[in-house]
Amino acid sequence: MESGSVTTPFGRRSMTLGMLASQAAARKIEPGQSADKWKLYRALCEAKPLLGITDRALAVVNALLSFYPKGELSEENGLVVFPSNAQLSLRAHGMAEQTIRRHLAILIEAGLLIRKDSPNGKRYARKEQGGEIREAFGFSLAPLLVRAEEIERLAGEVVAERLLLQRLRERLTLCRRDIAKLIEMALEEGAAGDWDGIHLYFRTVVERLPRSPSAEQVAEALDELELLRDEITNQLEMQVKTKNQGGNAQHSERHIQNSNPQSTIELEPSFEPKQGATVDDGSPGEAEPIVRLLTDEEGGEHLRGRHSAPAANSGLKSFPLGLVLQACPEIAAYGPQGSIGTWRDLMAAAVVVRSMLGVSPSAYEEACEIMGPENAATTMACVLERAGHINSAGGYLRDLTRRAERGEFAIGPMLMALARTNSPMKGKTG
Repeated sequence: MESGSVTTPFGRRSMTLGMLASQAAARKIEPGQSADKWKLYRALCEAKPLLGITDRALAVVNALLSFYPKGELSEENGLVVFPSNAQLSLRAHGMAEQTIRRHLAILIEAGLLIRKDSPNGKRYARKEQGGEIREAFGFSLAPLLVRAEEIERLAGEVVAERLLLQRLRERLTLCRRDIAKLIEMALEEGAAGDWDGIHLYFRTVVERLPRSPSAEQVAEALDELELLRDEITNQLEMQVKTKNQGGNAQHSERHIQNSNPQSTIELEPSFEPKQGATVDDGSPGEAEPIVRLLTDEEGGEHLRGRHSAPAANSGLKSFPLGLVLQACPEIAAYGPQGSIGTWRDLMAAAVVVRSMLGVSPSAYEEACEIMGPENAATTMACVLERAGHINSAGGYLRDLTRRAERGEFAIGPMLMALARTNSPMKGKTG
C-alpha cells in the first residue's frame, strides 16, 4: 500500500511542481474507486493525441500494467508496481533500457505515473510475514485511476472526431465524384458554360487540402464543393428545361409568345457571366435565361415568362434607378464595364453579386418571381451594401422573399436608410 506522503526522486533527478501536483491529485482517490486496467489502457490508447504521449510510451504502460496482479486497479490492492528495467524490456517487446527510461520520464511528466523511489533507488517491496505487501517502491499507477473518467472522456472525444472526419471525407469523396462526372458529361454533350474555368476552380479547392486534413479543413472544402455542385446542377437543369420549352410551346403553360422579341431580358444566367459579357440574346454558347420579361405592345404591361407574382405583392413598388444607385453605390463596380447606366445593367450586376455572395440560383429566381426582376436586383444591391452584417446572404434573401409573398416586406425603408447613409449620390443613371 502507498504511504500517502510526498516522495522525491532518487539521485540527481530534481523535483518539479508538476510532480508535486500529480502526487497531490493521486491522494484524492474516492473510497472504493476502481477501474478495469485493460479497458482503461484501451481508452488511453484512443486519447493519446490529447494526452501528448506516443505509441512507445503506451507500450511501456502496457508492460507496467502487466505486472499489476489484479484485473481491477484499486487502492485496496495497492497501486505500485516494481519491475526492473530488464523485466520491463522483456514485457515491452525488447525495447532498449535507455528508451524505456526516456518514455517513463515522458509518462511521469504527462501526469500518468508517479515515481516512488526507495532510499537506494532500487525497485522492490517489503512484505508482511503473511506475504502481504507492506510497502512498495517503484511506479505508482494511482494517477491512471484518479484520471480514469477524464481519460475515457478524452477517448470519446477522439473517437467522435475521427467518426466526424470519416463522414466528412465520405461526403467530400461523393461530392468530388459528382462534380467530376457532371463536368465530363457537360463537355461531352456540348453544354453551354465556362467548363474549363469551373474545372480549374474545382481542382484549386481540392488541391488546397493538405495530405492529412483536419475535420474543419474538410468541412470548409466540402461547403465550397457542394455550392459548386449545386451551381453546376442548376445550370445544366436550366438548359435542359429551356430546350424542352423551346422545342414545343405546348409543353409548358409558362411559355408566352410575343411578337416583340427585342423585349426579352435574361435576368439570371445559371453561372456568373464574364466581365463585360452581354446577356441579351440567348444564343447557343450563352447561359440560358431563368426569367423572361415580355412587353405587350398594346398595353405596355410586363408579363412574366414564369409564374405570375401573387396578387398580394402585385403592388410592390419599384424605385428610380438613380435612387437605387445612390443608396447602393457598391453594386456599380459589378456592372458591365464597371458601371451601371440602365436597369438592364443593374440586373446583370445583381447576377454577379448573387454568385459572389453564395446565393443559390433557385433563391434568386424565387425572389424574381415574387418581387419582380427590378425589385429583386434592387434587393440584391441592398444585401451587398449590408454584406458585412449578414451571416447568410442566401438565407436572408429567402426570408425577404417569403415576407414579400405575404405582403409584409417593402423595399422603401431599407433603401431610404441606405440612401441616407451613403449620401451624396455616388452612382450615375442612364
